[in-house]
Amino acid sequence: MMRTSTRTRHGRRAAAGAAAVAVLALTACGGGGGGGGAAAAPTGGATSGDITWWGWTPDATNAEKLIAAFQEDHPDIDVTFVSKPIDSYDSVLGPAITSSEGPDVFNVAPGSANGGVETFGAGALDLTAAVEGALGADWEEKLAPAGVEGLSVDGTLVGLSAGAVYSGGLWVNQDVFDEYGLTAPTTLEEWKQVCATLESNGVGCFVQGAGQWAFDMDTFEAIVENVEPGLYVQATQGEVPWTDERFVGAMESWKALFDEGIMQEGAIGLQQYPDANNAFMSGKYAMVMMGTWYTQYAVRDSMVAAMEAAGVADPEPITIVPVPFPDLAGTGETGTMFGDADYGLAVSAKSDQADAATTFALWLTTSEAGQQAVANTLNDIPALKGITPQWDQIDLVDPDRQLEALQAYTEGAGQATSPRFATVSADLNTAFKDALIGVASGDRTPEEALAGLQAVQDAG
Repeated sequence: MMRTSTRTRHGRRAAAGAAAVAVLALTACGGGGGGGGAAAAPTGGATSGDITWWGWTPDATNAEKLIAAFQEDHPDIDVTFVSKPIDSYDSVLGPAITSSEGPDVFNVAPGSANGGVETFGAGALDLTAAVEGALGADWEEKLAPAGVEGLSVDGTLVGLSAGAVYSGGLWVNQDVFDEYGLTAPTTLEEWKQVCATLESNGVGCFVQGAGQWAFDMDTFEAIVENVEPGLYVQATQGEVPWTDERFVGAMESWKALFDEGIMQEGAIGLQQYPDANNAFMSGKYAMVMMGTWYTQYAVRDSMVAAMEAAGVADPEPITIVPVPFPDLAGTGETGTMFGDADYGLAVSAKSDQADAATTFALWLTTSEAGQQAVANTLNDIPALKGITPQWDQIDLVDPDRQLEALQAYTEGAGQATSPRFATVSADLNTAFKDALIGVASGDRTPEEALAGLQAVQDAG
């Protein structure tokens, strides 16, 4: 899901502009797609073309795999993937999709995540007719609901979901854990003991880029789910106040991660990508808070590429394994996962290759071949129901230590129902930055931070 690497398959087009464009500007300049409705709906019947795809995900290795699989079926449609850093994606996408020099296909996401459909939907064509043509009148029954509801705006299907990602757990470097005879912590006290052992042997315990608050929100939601499953989503929907005592307890647990030395020194000054990711991939730390998108790095070539990107020379791939978030609240409520569509493929209303772009979008998101290719990268839980990874065709780093855990993990994710960002408004998302970083730094008490969240909720 979350990437910062930049890779171009043929290097055909450059990014257009660096400033964000407001929703109203997109509506005015979006070429009639999506919310505008003036452009003709694409059918996806093209068999040739030359298109550019922009996104913050997948990473270069998996993008190459997906494009190669697509071109087995559509050899005359050339696809160039241009990876954009997650933290600047919105600012470069806005001006690009108002220009005929921008991408033909671009990633969008639900709710207040980067590439949000509410912000960029006006620059996209409505894909409802195209997906109905591909899957039939009952198309909605064949796709995961999160990928339909989360990527629609006022009845317009802005993007087609490639698959979903879920958060709520941790990943461990199993090589390090085995070396020191450690097991994954299940409580705060166990977590502290694991950290003490690792640090006494010169290995960092847990790393998080707490300066990138979207991932802080993941950690906080995991804590709240441990307090009471479903409580976080109820608050985002205005059904429970953020000032509820249960959230105070959750915010105190968030602060405890810093006070008890679980979070590394200087966590607030780091970003999850690239800082925390690179620190974990280079073996400096043994645990990291990431979601199902990290499953791709259980694959040998993806892990090697990630380690090289983290600055490791001649890397020997490390064995990573997912584990549940520890029971900080002592309720026994563990293992809950929450997620949304990772990304949807939107077709730009400004594209002169809209039909070829739609052919690619439909293949990747609605065809069995495309969704199997997505499943086998282990980056997303496929959007098309019934598609699962072909484990016997996937080159895991260490199947004996990974396969059983990964199978249970992906199965559990596929059954999760709680959203990640889809019910969080853009204003509330921004408010979480001040709330979570403020509590972590000691600049705000839990009560003050939660009152700030509630004020934004009330104002919305």
